[in-house]
Amino acid sequence: MTDDDPDGDWTTPGVFRCAPGVYRIPLPLPQDGLRAVNVYAIADADGWTLVDSGWAIDESRDLLGKALAALGSGFGDVRRFLITHAHRDHYTLASILRREYGARVLLGAGEKPNLDIIASPDRAEREPERTRLLRCGAVDIVEEIGRSGPWPRPVPEEWEAPDEWIADRAAIAVGDQSGTRTLTAVETPGHTRGHLVFTDAENELFFAGDHVLPRITPSIGLQPTIVDSPLGQFLDSLRLVRSLPDAGLLPAHGAIGGRVHARVDELLAHHDVRLAQSRDAVVAGAPTAQDVARVLRWTRREHRFDDMDLFNRMLAVLETGAHLDVLADRGDLVRSETVDPASGAMIATYTA
Repeated sequence: MTDDDPDGDWTTPGVFRCAPGVYRIPLPLPQDGLRAVNVYAIADADGWTLVDSGWAIDESRDLLGKALAALGSGFGDVRRFLITHAHRDHYTLASILRREYGARVLLGAGEKPNLDIIASPDRAEREPERTRLLRCGAVDIVEEIGRSGPWPRPVPEEWEAPDEWIADRAAIAVGDQSGTRTLTAVETPGHTRGHLVFTDAENELFFAGDHVLPRITPSIGLQPTIVDSPLGQFLDSLRLVRSLPDAGLLPAHGAIGGRVHARVDELLAHHDVRLAQSRDAVVAGAPTAQDVARVLRWTRREHRFDDMDLFNRMLAVLETGAHLDVLADRGDLVRSETVDPASGAMIATYTA
């Protein structure tokens, strides 16, 4: 166990002290560009409260067990999981460990529609993704996904309902013999509809989940339900967070060490630039989200759209569509929706 080094490789396995009574435990995400997810262990009465849990794979479970052992504990000492949102790298290991050891799982109430669909045996495979992609004009991506074969079905045991749905601004007491802290749950929709962050105002700590990340911008609206203007929600949530007292950033992906307000300002500025670039592409004649995505460059490495893999092209198209919808909602673009005669899908086009 060591003090956390913001300049080190944040994905290195281990246990890293972030603050008194708070430890960061990075767990692996194989075959994922994010590489790892940070789980935070907070000393609690007779055990631990964990913020997020990791993906339910053997490697993550093994490393989490070793991390808890380094803290003089085991899985049976985890009293509860506070989950920021219902993505597999945050939720699924908690669901499995609860079955075996009895820890309570808590999730934001706004995630219930997402979890209901993920856990439903009657879920129409890929239908929300297909609808959104077709609306963005990405017929070729939908066809490529269809040729790639069936996606793995969710494992029911990994997506069972939580023990408690957390309300916005719920106060959660966490503490051991050294003192008690209060975590406040704050709804920050955008990355998903029911995303939560947890703030510890007294100790100036901000458990950010995927809402505020130090090096990248989170994907927007990658979830099984369709919501209006996920980017608009995300930007509003950033402004909400900016109105809260500043704190140290404890992200789900990336190193700790930054301040929340500074990073929020950077994210808002980034999206202002991206909105302007998207509008310029429409003015130049790109009518659909996929057409605009082909014009833009992607990631810090400025990748061309056609050079990215299928999953990242899908994310790029959906994010571009979210930006165009914000521009249309603001009156900066005109949006039209028509039925494509070839696919029968509703496709959105934009003009200046």
